[in-house]
Amino acid sequence: MKSETAKRTSVQKIPGLVLIGHHFEVPLDYEKPSGKKITVFAREVRSTENAEKDDMPFLVYLQGGPGFQSPRPESNGGWIKRALKEYRVLLLDQRGTGLSTPITHQTMNAIGDVASQVEYLKHFRADNIVRDCEFIRKSLNHGKKWSVIGQSYGGFCITTYLSFHPEGLEAAILTGGFAPLVDDPDDVYRACYTRLIEKNEEFYSRFPEDAEIVSRIVKHLQSNDVRLPGGETLSARRFLELGINFGFKCSGHSMNSIHYLLETAFVPNSAKETLSYIFLRGIENLMDFNTNPIYSLLHEAIYCQGRASKWSADRIIKEFPQFDSKANNNKIYFTGEMIYSWMFDEYSCLKQFREVADELAAYSDWPALYNREALKACTVPTVGTIYHGDLYVDRVLAEETAKTIRGCKYWLTNEFEHDGLREEGEKVLDRLLALLKGEIH
Repeated sequence: MKSETAKRTSVQKIPGLVLIGHHFEVPLDYEKPSGKKITVFAREVRSTENAEKDDMPFLVYLQGGPGFQSPRPESNGGWIKRALKEYRVLLLDQRGTGLSTPITHQTMNAIGDVASQVEYLKHFRADNIVRDCEFIRKSLNHGKKWSVIGQSYGGFCITTYLSFHPEGLEAAILTGGFAPLVDDPDDVYRACYTRLIEKNEEFYSRFPEDAEIVSRIVKHLQSNDVRLPGGETLSARRFLELGINFGFKCSGHSMNSIHYLLETAFVPNSAKETLSYIFLRGIENLMDFNTNPIYSLLHEAIYCQGRASKWSADRIIKEFPQFDSKANNNKIYFTGEMIYSWMFDEYSCLKQFREVADELAAYSDWPALYNREALKACTVPTVGTIYHGDLYVDRVLAEETAKTIRGCKYWLTNEFEHDGLREEGEKVLDRLLALLKGEIH
């Protein structure tokens, strides 16, 4: 690709960092390169000390999700601080997120009818994210190899990268993101529901008094029409989706934060039992389903290769009676990151995607995301973390993938939850870079 496809649009300086914005015009469909184009944005980050060093190697960051923008750095800290000692960091807004032709309930209105939207969304999985990376590498990095780091779903994208375009990679680092080498989500969700049961037990063991308050909230929601501050109905099943936070440690998104939120659930000394504004607003703040629809629309499809998801989470939960609120002697289990069909009837910004979501769930002609033989023959130095109790990326499936990637070294640890890179990024990345260089084993 010619270098003029990249456009430097901005340079900003904040304490300790220089931020350079790049926009790229890329094909929506790489099989039709002269067809519709979209924009992909990437923010180059340099330390102030290395601001003029144009020859430093790139470390490209791929965010978790799917459907979430890259971090917006506010200071030279965390894993970025460690990375900038050796690299220029490129924070990629994956297609459809952030400043990369974003997909929202508002922008999708311009795409057309249901069939047009379904066809459009088929191009927003890991295979095309990797193609975007290669497009940008050839333009911004003049075709030279670069290194990549992927958190969670970002690691799934790297597994696709290693499968189909290893020639572009100098090294690969995966944090909580070894993709399950499956053809549909069913086994993934079986593992996730099993882990979620354990996380619920851990939650109620830590906060045994919360069993009563959760039960009280559920009964209240089942008997009353409760509206969130934004006007949407808060159903019991929507409330129980707060369990999506059970796999994190960081402040504001953890078991502890859910407990503290529950402490504010009811208005004290009220003549009539009433859920508090603080509690309802807290629930809204913890849910991203309205603002990041890719997560809901493609969450099951990110596992599909030649098979349909057929609303996997809805089907597989029936194998786990523990999630029946009547089955646990007044101890009601929260659900997790799973996407359910009913969400497209309850979340205001998802309602318009009802038919689109059903079509995507029924679609079976998804192309391959991984190539086992290529992974077995991999020559790209690859390292990663696997978190022992990870709620979102099953340890057993992750280890199977790590062992499939030739020469891969991984750090299995119970020191962190899924957000280890966010919680103690300097420490995590420093160890992984040492592992990559052979300084530790």
